[in-house]
Order: sequence, then structure tokens, then C-alpha cells
Amino acid sequence: MSAMDRGALIRALPYARRYARALTGSQAGGDEVVAQALRAVLATPGETLARDAEARTALYGAIGDQVRQSQPQPAATLAPGDDMSLLQRMLLLLTALEEQPLTAAAAACRVPPATAELELRLARDSLRTGVATRVLIIEDEPIIALDIQELVERCGHSVVGIAATEAEAVSLAEAEKPGLVLADINLGAGGDGASAVARILRHLTAPVIFVTAYPERLLTGEAVEPAFVITKPFDPTTLAVATFQAVTRGVRPV
Repeated sequence: MSAMDRGALIRALPYARRYARALTGSQAGGDEVVAQALRAVLATPGETLARDAEARTALYGAIGDQVRQSQPQPAATLAPGDDMSLLQRMLLLLTALEEQPLTAAAAACRVPPATAELELRLARDSLRTGVATRVLIIEDEPIIALDIQELVERCGHSVVGIAATEAEAVSLAEAEKPGLVLADINLGAGGDGASAVARILRHLTAPVIFVTAYPERLLTGEAVEPAFVITKPFDPTTLAVATFQAVTRGVRPV
């Protein structure tokens, strides 16, 4: 494999980590899957991957292969009260979170585009009847916070509070015990969203979605990092997919 090919794989790794973490529901599980997927891609005879898009598709596909192999029944229900298949979850994450075109998502999932289109439609229908929870929003920009609240409520969740500072976030979490935390990283003069989440998780077990304009900075694999990251600006479908996957805790390799 050429140096250029390896460079494309290296640039694709942050996105692969985001996808795998969201798919498995954890940093550790996702990063282990990425390591296995990377080994599989590097060992594939004749693989060229001269472009970044090709490298991302190859890694996404290998990640799906690894997770699929770990599931005793790949098409079965993967979480209590959830009727969304693994294929449907993968297609949702690839098209919404990873912003891949349908043809690339289909290729990564090893299915024809027509099958991907049908399964994606079914997956989006399932989002409307997904599991609801109580959400704490940590965001210092009032207009953005209200927009996020509207999107969260449109997804069927309830918002227990909006915190503009680190101290307020910790206080609200302690009082309300939310089932999901949706946090901006930069709170300006109000502190740090990641620090707020770290303090909250000392006393509360809940999934967290980080919102940031620079997701690659959180996806190095070198420290304790979030399982769920969405990129600003985001659309309603991206948030719906991320919240659904966070609340149902993804799929767990066995």
C-alpha cells in the first residue's frame, strides 16, 4: 500500500471512530472495532484507497463487518423495546451522522442501493416511535439552545433544563437526573462543557452527546472521549439519529 493510501486511512480514522462509537454505544467498544477494521482493510489484497472518500467507505464497511460478525442474529432486535435492525442503524448513522451519500452508505453496508433506500426509509419511520427520555441541554448561546430544545422535543423527548454554564449544568443534573445529556464543548465565559460532563458523570449514569464544530479534536483515540459526537451545524435528522442511538445505547459486540 502506498504512502498516499496510508495517509488517506489516517485522515479517515476520526470519522471511523465517530461511526464505530455511535454504532456500539461506547468509546472502548468503538475503538476496538476500529482497530480490528483497520487491520482488515490493511490486509485486503489489491486495496488502493487513493482518495479520502474511498478510505472512509472502506473503514465504514470493515467496521460494519466486525460488528455484524459479533452479533448472533444480525437482523434481530438489538435493544429492549427497539425494532430497528443493525443494517438500519448503520444506514442511519452513515447518512445522517457521517453525511455519506446513499450509494456510499449502501456500499459500506454491503447491500444494493435499492435495498439501502428501502431500509433507510423504514429506519426513519422507526425514529418517530423511538424510546423517549428526559434531556439536559448544556449550551451557552440562548438562540442555539432554544433551537436544540425544539429539535429534541420534536424527537419525542422532554427537556428538563438548559444550562449555560458548567456550574449550572452540574446543579441541574444533580436535581433532575436526566436520561441524556446533550452538551456543547465551548461554553465561553461559563466554563467547559466537557468538564461539566465529567463532573456530572461522577454521580449520574447517562449517555452523553457532544456537539462541536471540530469533532476530529474529540476523536483521537488517545484519551477518555465521548461515544456520541455530532457536528455543528446539524440538521434535525442528525440529532434524531444521535439521540435514538444514545438512548438505546447502540449495539454491543459480544
